[in-house]
Amino acid sequence: MEQSLAGEARHLIASVRALLAELAEEGVDRIEPEAASPETTAESVAAAPGDGGQLGLIGGELLWGEKPTLDEVRAALGDCTRCRLSGGRTRIVFGDGNPDADLMFIGEGPGAEEDRRGLPFVGRAGDLLTQMIEKGLGIPRSSVYICNIVKCRPPDNRTPLADEVAACRPFLDGQISAVRPRVIVALGKPSTSLLLGRDIAITRVRGTWHEYRGVPVMPTFHPAYILRQYTPQNRRLVWDDLKAALDRSRA
Repeated sequence: MEQSLAGEARHLIASVRALLAELAEEGVDRIEPEAASPETTAESVAAAPGDGGQLGLIGGELLWGEKPTLDEVRAALGDCTRCRLSGGRTRIVFGDGNPDADLMFIGEGPGAEEDRRGLPFVGRAGDLLTQMIEKGLGIPRSSVYICNIVKCRPPDNRTPLADEVAACRPFLDGQISAVRPRVIVALGKPSTSLLLGRDIAITRVRGTWHEYRGVPVMPTFHPAYILRQYTPQNRRLVWDDLKAALDRSRA
């Protein structure tokens, strides 16, 4: 009995450590209760202010047609005010890279430098991601496509709330439909949880293959986590994940 209790205690401690690591990865230093808000539906997203283009609505789901262009998706996003994040942004951070990329990287949301410049992954974490792509994989950053699950910076770099993610999701799906990548690399817990459709522990699912709308998904650590936990083991794990993603995109 004592051995069983000790084993449960070790498991609980390991789970808490994993949770703290995930929170550190996303720069969370406090947890606040989520404010109540109306449910975000496909209809409310389509009808909300800032809709600069036409989206198909079939069975309550926003559809983009056979193959939209990134310009069409960006035009539909417009000068978006669909959620509270629009009130604190400097620029919408839509995406960057090759519109026909085989590899697509999806992160969480813009940081301060991204908000200032209007481009994803151009701060410290972005510099590390660029090194991973160019020095690690040996391909130019311009050959991949990079975006986030939300297009405006959350205050204090907090994790995006569920309704904020829902407001941006049709446009993320539009980007995926436009680029048609062969492989998606999900960077960190929020993007991986969205694509896998459930709350995940990134330490458990990284390095394992999943799928989103027919596209293979490789979850891995966010570059911000690597900056905080810069160990040879973590660098090797991310390298293994990215190498597997690149190999599959070329298969």
